[in-house]
Amino acid sequence: MSNDARVSTAPPRITEVEQHGVDTIPASERTSGPFDLFRIQFGGANTFATVLLGTFPIALGLSFWQAVAATLLGVIVGALILSPMGLFGPRTGTNNAVSSGAHVGVRGRIVGSFLSLLTAIAFYSISVWVSGDAIVGALGRLAGVGDSPLLRSVVYALIGALVIVVVVYGYQFMLFVNKIAVIANTVLFLLAIIAFAGVFDAGYNPGPSHYALGSFWPTFILSALIVMSNPISFGAFLGDWARYIPKETPVRKLIGATLLGQLASLVPFLFGVATATIVAGNVDYVVGLVKASPLWYALVLIVVAFIGGLSTGTTSLYGTGLDFSSVFPRFTRVQATIGIGTLAFLFILIGRLLFDLLGAVNAFVGAIVVTTTPWMIILAIAFWTHRGWYDESDLQVFNRGEIGGRYWFTGGVNWRGLGAWIVAATVGLLFSNYPPIVVGPFRDLAGGIDLSLLSGILIAAVLYLAALIVFPEPDHCFGPDGPRLVPSKPGTPAPIVHNHASAASRAAVRRGRTVG
Repeated sequence: MSNDARVSTAPPRITEVEQHGVDTIPASERTSGPFDLFRIQFGGANTFATVLLGTFPIALGLSFWQAVAATLLGVIVGALILSPMGLFGPRTGTNNAVSSGAHVGVRGRIVGSFLSLLTAIAFYSISVWVSGDAIVGALGRLAGVGDSPLLRSVVYALIGALVIVVVVYGYQFMLFVNKIAVIANTVLFLLAIIAFAGVFDAGYNPGPSHYALGSFWPTFILSALIVMSNPISFGAFLGDWARYIPKETPVRKLIGATLLGQLASLVPFLFGVATATIVAGNVDYVVGLVKASPLWYALVLIVVAFIGGLSTGTTSLYGTGLDFSSVFPRFTRVQATIGIGTLAFLFILIGRLLFDLLGAVNAFVGAIVVTTTPWMIILAIAFWTHRGWYDESDLQVFNRGEIGGRYWFTGGVNWRGLGAWIVAATVGLLFSNYPPIVVGPFRDLAGGIDLSLLSGILIAAVLYLAALIVFPEPDHCFGPDGPRLVPSKPGTPAPIVHNHASAASRAAVRRGRTVG
């Protein structure tokens, strides 16, 4: 397809319901660029959900400057791990979960769908929780509206429903929302410099007796890992948006878009760190923030909360609807999106009104970091060893109700990648220390310092590379230039045949389509 043919197709209007699921995006419809990838990441992170994660280092007992250092470490390390995840979509024309089928098998790629679901529920919930609480608190400050579980539920429902509406329309509407979030919320966050200039103290330091884990280093590492969960949470989703970028886009531009998008998220992160020192001691950060704000900034918080709730919620929920509809083909993308959104909303009500918010957030972000990071490491190594070459059609066999192809391996599973992920994620959970829920039996092995990330990364990298060397993949899994660093063995792709017993085939029959 020539460049002229590709750019001649204008992007659809934002009010057109997106028709694509996880099928390959045609070259003529790949009308986005690296700047769009930057905007959708920064827009999705430039919200109160990120602010909440930024308050954790202070809540765990660090001083202001210690919290800033932990935040910088978490964002930078997370961005470096995340950056290769934006390379798959342009090469494969589909999302990262389906793309991972080249390395864990077209059935094994369900792992990516699970990680996407876990992340979506967590960050959709955090986004609606925090944005809803900010709006309720600001309404109380500005209009004297009394707080109540009913009012919070109504506000949660409003934000949650609007998120679902945006996601149902699809990628273009979501991109539009995040374009607004990039500019509007950045300006509104920076206005905090004026709002809190008289009460902020950069010398805030509660002292060593306040360290949540008893000493500095365990508390510092936990704080950095919680912050890092934000960039890591984008790992399963980058391909949802990058698949609309042309295949020929230079790698350096894609890597740069992700790095800059995550570094820009320091705006809401540092807002959270700074304002957490002002309201330290309050049980509820959002309520404390609204009370500490000048009256005019309480009104600003409503706007920030509303825009942010939409942007984070849409970036989280969009990809999961895609994945769920492909794993369970009886559901369309729209049906899957509405179903998961409803499930997540119920989780919001139960979790926010009946349980501890910070404990639930800590548990989810811990699970995300420990399980998603090894998956990302394996995919990054695989992209490099396979020279970024993929067969777009053979990646889709599972979604078409077929078996066989280049990436069928053993029953649709490539145990080289999947086995390395299972071991790495399991070991990471054993070392994890995200109290009070995700606490592994080996958490105290290094004096309370969380080794879950380091152990997960090392084991994933070592086991996967060892598996590629000891058990070489067939040469048809690589492009014309062959593998990089690792060996391959002769082989012939399994013939692609239709599986009439598959869920995709049965769904196609129910919808009146002819199959195989």
